[in-house]
Amino acid sequence: MPERTESESRKLLRRLRDSLADAGAGQERLDRITHLIADSMRCEVCSIYLFRDDETLELCATEGLKEAAVHMTRMRLGEGLVGRVAKTSTPINTADAPSEKGFRYMPETGEEIYSSFLGVPIQRLGEKLGVLVVQSKQARQFSDDEVYALEVVAMVLAEMTELGAFVGEGEALAALHQQPVMIRGGTGQEGAAEGHVWLHEPRVVITNPVADDPKKELTRLNEAVDKLRISVDAMLTMTDGQDKEQKQILEAYRMFANSRGWMRRMEDDIARGLSAEAAVEKEQSAARARLETVPDPYLRDRLHDLDDLSNRLLRILTGQGSDTGAEMPENPILVARNIGPAELLDYGRKLKGVVLEEGAVGSHAAIVARALAIPLVIHAERITTEALNGDAILVDGDQGIVHLRPEESVAAAFRDKIAMQAKAQERYASIRDKPAVAKCGTTVSLHMNAGLMADLPSLVGSGAEGVGLFRTELQFLIRTRVPQRKELAEIYSGVLNAAKGKRVVFRTLDIGSDKVLPYMKRVDEPNPAMGWRAIRVALDRPGIMRMQLQALLRGAKGRPLSVMFPFIAEFEEFQRGRQMLLDEVRRERRLGHELPADLEIGAMLETPALAYAPREFFELTDFISIGGNDLKQFFFAADRENEQVRRRYDVLNTSFLRFINQIVQRCKDAGTELSFCGEDAGRPVEAICLAALGIRTLSMRPASIGPVKHVIRRVDLAELASVLKAECETGATNVRARVMDWLSRQDI
Repeated sequence: MPERTESESRKLLRRLRDSLADAGAGQERLDRITHLIADSMRCEVCSIYLFRDDETLELCATEGLKEAAVHMTRMRLGEGLVGRVAKTSTPINTADAPSEKGFRYMPETGEEIYSSFLGVPIQRLGEKLGVLVVQSKQARQFSDDEVYALEVVAMVLAEMTELGAFVGEGEALAALHQQPVMIRGGTGQEGAAEGHVWLHEPRVVITNPVADDPKKELTRLNEAVDKLRISVDAMLTMTDGQDKEQKQILEAYRMFANSRGWMRRMEDDIARGLSAEAAVEKEQSAARARLETVPDPYLRDRLHDLDDLSNRLLRILTGQGSDTGAEMPENPILVARNIGPAELLDYGRKLKGVVLEEGAVGSHAAIVARALAIPLVIHAERITTEALNGDAILVDGDQGIVHLRPEESVAAAFRDKIAMQAKAQERYASIRDKPAVAKCGTTVSLHMNAGLMADLPSLVGSGAEGVGLFRTELQFLIRTRVPQRKELAEIYSGVLNAAKGKRVVFRTLDIGSDKVLPYMKRVDEPNPAMGWRAIRVALDRPGIMRMQLQALLRGAKGRPLSVMFPFIAEFEEFQRGRQMLLDEVRRERRLGHELPADLEIGAMLETPALAYAPREFFELTDFISIGGNDLKQFFFAADRENEQVRRRYDVLNTSFLRFINQIVQRCKDAGTELSFCGEDAGRPVEAICLAALGIRTLSMRPASIGPVKHVIRRVDLAELASVLKAECETGATNVRARVMDWLSRQDI
């Protein structure tokens, strides 16, 4: 690269920095910048287009076009050459703009006399901010060095936009991170919370995008990259003999950290006048832009690796690590791209809610959020880009909506909703110790789901009659090694102590699918939800299962014990699991250990196949719990992790109700206890319909027990059963409308 070009580039950036340092309102600064760039690049025109909203670009400043067009000329994303640059995040360089595909003539600007066009995106870490354009009358293609120089200038503009350099009352650009934002995501865990943002990984803010001394910046970059390489090598050494997938990710990190191409591009950026931090972020923004256009999942993962690696390098350069010294705000709402179960548990009950850019309904984080009884919103796009530590935030887990820096009217309405929920909970508290007896005299037993010792205080406060599902896998998921038998026995004993004589149903390890243990080799499966998981893993790899069964028997310490095997698809699987437990009972007896006073062995019915098992299965098992979440997804062939399909199917579909009724009848004929466990058990309308079908035990999250009990005590289940039967006989495909009409006529 010629030295003259380097000097000109650095000279332009210094002039740009000095211009931004001068006093002046936002519009005045933008006007100075367009004049400066046009003059430096020897062009008649320089224009800055900025996004007014996600779909609309506005001409905010220009040198060379008609002044009257500023703030008047707007275009949609993808419209014209400027819109194309914004949509594709790719420069357009043409000597004959009017003949270019997609060209849009805007007479109010007077641009028809300009032939040459060079437009580059103004973007920061995947966030599109606008487009920077230069034009000239002379029909010429801009050189690679000129394109590169304009991209570097656009990067600095993006950084200065982030720092609020163009903000002012009534000015060109609204201040970033100051305006109200509503983000629609998905429901990971219901509930509502108001609080303040606490970023799991605080964003790095670059305050020095332009540097005067390239040699000094190159030295800083090389020293930081050396530290990065050493840290990656150290992490690789720690994974020796452990998880292969983690090792592959770190190998990819090491490959990028040692990439000459990556280093060369950052060195070129520094030579052009950027600081080391700005050079890293420029490459990171380019990787984010490529990430949006890459369909191949493997390449997308690799670009994610490069993105993560860039973040590590930026934290080394700026010293802005995870521990920034900032104090956690009052009523913290955790905001993160994603988070593991152990990290989430470290925060514990200090959190009022969680918002994730990624995540899934059945993810580890969702499981822990349910255990902590805090609202969780997933798939909240760009939340980590938009949010700053301490920002006011409202989390509506019921609707999957997040309000960031909400207007007072929105906040007031939200507080009214929380107050109404609190008032309802007070009403439910008055019936906490009363049984769920319907008007017809039918009693429904309401139990709670749990997975952590932290859940157990809710047993008394919620009015639950016991724990219908204790998820034992959480104790495995939050550790980096296999827990010891003695350690597990103490945990299980503590659970029974906390239950104070109330029944606890322990579900054996339900791992696999989305629940992969940190120390367990991930199996690459095309459809993991229907793959090697739960009882299938236990029967193929019995070592951990036997250890867990021994821990359960010892943790009981002579008290009654209920054990349930998950994801049974055929009778033989239950027989083998049951026999494995009975073998451990005999072994414990031989060793002289105390045995449970009573042992119940049950199964979770989560696959349609088990509903058609031989009668012997229903007679042999002590109890059956319908796992509603999985059963519904397999019955309707609708992945509950897929937001496009999971809400299309309803438990009150008449086909599903007929299927549930068959299970009820088979259990009744065999004299087998039956319960229903899952999200639908905790929804009052669905719960009373399940009870009307004959299910007398429901297990749900603690917060749902009050609302469900309240409705059960106000309805006649026998009458509702008649309503359901009559509606099914009409040929209707869904009974929800009929049930809601029936409830409204009874003023419920």
